[in-house]
Amino acid sequence: MAERLAQLTQWVQTHWSETQSAFAAPEKLEVVSGDASFRRYFRARAGQDSYIAVDAPPDKENSHPFVEIGKRWYSAGVAVPQIIRADLELGFMLLEDFGDRLLLPALQTDRGSEPYQPALETLLQLQQIADTELPLYDDAVLKREMGLFDEWFLGRCLGLELSDWQATLAKLYQQLAERAQAQLQVPVHRDYHSRNLMLLEDGRLGVIDYQDALLGPITYDLVSLLRDSYIEWPDSVVEEWVESYRVALVDKGFAVPDAAAFLKDFYLMGMQRQLKVVGIFCRLWLRDGKAGYIKDIPRTFGYLQRAALRYPEFAQFSKALAALEPVLKLHPLLGLHFEGQR
Repeated sequence: MAERLAQLTQWVQTHWSETQSAFAAPEKLEVVSGDASFRRYFRARAGQDSYIAVDAPPDKENSHPFVEIGKRWYSAGVAVPQIIRADLELGFMLLEDFGDRLLLPALQTDRGSEPYQPALETLLQLQQIADTELPLYDDAVLKREMGLFDEWFLGRCLGLELSDWQATLAKLYQQLAERAQAQLQVPVHRDYHSRNLMLLEDGRLGVIDYQDALLGPITYDLVSLLRDSYIEWPDSVVEEWVESYRVALVDKGFAVPDAAAFLKDFYLMGMQRQLKVVGIFCRLWLRDGKAGYIKDIPRTFGYLQRAALRYPEFAQFSKALAALEPVLKLHPLLGLHFEGQR
């Protein structure tokens, strides 16, 4: 770790002139944060100028999509960080500094709809980009993501016998994948939520962590934003926002279905994402030692339960989820958070 940081610091100093800063290169970097990956972020500060230095070890992180997508979206007018310099063989990048103001605290302070408006407007802008270079969010990817639920949540976390779930989950995954692929396909960020959106000093909303973007279902990022694993809103409020966004899409010429069908697309797309996220949170905890995500599992699981209850075709799955509640409450770590969620 220390050796990588020393190398990154020297690399930033070597390429500092490309920032066009009037100040001398910084002698050291300040830790900003890590995230759910192996990337580490540092602030390179000199006088009044500040940039973000990224350490993304190439044996653990493929940064090519981040750079390529970032350049295309930046050119299209989306507020993603400008890439000043990137050396992908070393796994180092120097980026525009978006500051530290995430959208999440603003949502927690103001429980109205106003803080969401920039996020919805930015999403609408993003979905209008004609980014044909993005890979497809195809059947294999959709099902592989959902498979994290049975592998990491049911199997490794709860220790359940997966054979008891195979038929139910196979049917569910097929239903959700088909519905997702039947939607209009647009650029999808794939993690568009309050911790990946930043309030910038110039009033814009900054978009980060976009490197996994694909061409996929039009409701995916909308459900990622409005069914956020880190903050929750009443279903009635969410449904109003969904309909307002659908109307905005129609006004922009998107061929989206009527209100009821679009809302069902939203809920079923949410189920696909929530299956994935519950599995990812368990994997981050059990494999990567990142226990901070445990507390967010009950909220995400609750979204999944409520969506399954809405539609009769998921009755079998809904019943299976309800049967898990005693197991979850007795779990030595998850139980505390599930009790607090009730």
